[in-house]
Amino acid sequence: MDKSFSRLTRVRAVFPSASRIESRRIGEILRKETVGGILLVALAAIALLWANSPWAEAYFALRDFEIGYEPWHLRLSLGAWAADGLLAIFFFLVGLELKREFVAGDLRKFSTAVVPIVAAVGGVIVPAVIYLAVVAGSAEESHGWAIPTATDIAFAVAVLALIGSHLPSALRIFLLTLAVVDDLIAIGIIAVFYTETIKLLPLVLAFLAIAVYGMIAQRYRDFFHLRPTAAWLILLPIGVGAWALVHASGIHATIAGVLLGFTIPVLHKRSGHGTDAAPGLAEVFEHRFRPLSTGFAVPVFAFFSAGVALGGGEGFASAFADPVVVGIVIALVIGKPLGITAATWIITRLRRINLDPSLRWIDMIGVGLLAGIGFTVSLLVAELSFAVTSEHHDHAKVAILIASVIAAGGASVLLGARNRRYRRLARSDDGT
Repeated sequence: MDKSFSRLTRVRAVFPSASRIESRRIGEILRKETVGGILLVALAAIALLWANSPWAEAYFALRDFEIGYEPWHLRLSLGAWAADGLLAIFFFLVGLELKREFVAGDLRKFSTAVVPIVAAVGGVIVPAVIYLAVVAGSAEESHGWAIPTATDIAFAVAVLALIGSHLPSALRIFLLTLAVVDDLIAIGIIAVFYTETIKLLPLVLAFLAIAVYGMIAQRYRDFFHLRPTAAWLILLPIGVGAWALVHASGIHATIAGVLLGFTIPVLHKRSGHGTDAAPGLAEVFEHRFRPLSTGFAVPVFAFFSAGVALGGGEGFASAFADPVVVGIVIALVIGKPLGITAATWIITRLRRINLDPSLRWIDMIGVGLLAGIGFTVSLLVAELSFAVTSEHHDHAKVAILIASVIAAGGASVLLGARNRRYRRLARSDDGT
């Protein structure tokens, strides 16, 4: 009987082992930072070309096609589904990463966290001030002050991975910590400044759903003896319900992703080993959802957000006449590195902290330039800042694309030169 059952299960396997191996291989590829950055740029470029081609009408018809269930306030365009729905997966991973940093990473100790935290704050305040200074006098234009405050983790780390084979590991850690704190600030800005009305009942129900989600996540081993790899089968429907309720409450639905990510345990106690801790559910979930976010959610969001009709040379020139464009470009390309470097210099002097011995101040300027790549979250804030009918809506997106390209190019040149220097030093130390 056992042998027959074993043969039966083998025959009825939906996917052969070769397919499972291939799926795992593709998943590992999509977890690589360079691949995520390339997909992001590729889909954004396709959208931009399509939106300015003779077939532009088909692109905008696709982006604006509505699907969903109206009574639950879930009848949205495909572009809105990408911004509110798919991007929640990205923010769920941001929530996981933030919690891991606070529980087991560089942010758990104030002494190591204070420098990148202050640097991130400087990288938010200075660009916002520069933007407001450029657009001074216009209430509508000032509403986009938060657009240049965000850093695109995936894009920035992808650029660093491409050019930084010999850069000090401390530089990558600093960039990651900085970007994580930057995202936390951006999430707070979206929740506080870009929520117009709040419906109390859906919000209360959303918090209840998140609380249930968190209780099961924290005690998943006690619920039906769940394995970490199977816990998502129960948590996923609850998470989707929480997302829908947050969306119905009037708060941007991506906030639900962050809150759900915060509830996932980073560590769990080993049975029979006292307080010894091992990787928790957060690591399992990140491993599972990273390919979905990197390979699908974020690129699709970029595809629907980056498609801007430039209107030829005249339209492009008129965009640069818009103070919103000038403010965003200057704030991201100059304000970000200025704010990050200045804030880092000030905090290290005030608290008499030295940079990592392997780093130089010019490396910090390079990190500041990388932080000027404000792609994903900046595009989201641009969607929230200006009405679709406003000319600033498309101009802001053009500015983000231009600034991100300039910042990426500048960082590549500067850090590429630093990488060659570190490579020569490594070779000389090896005697080669």
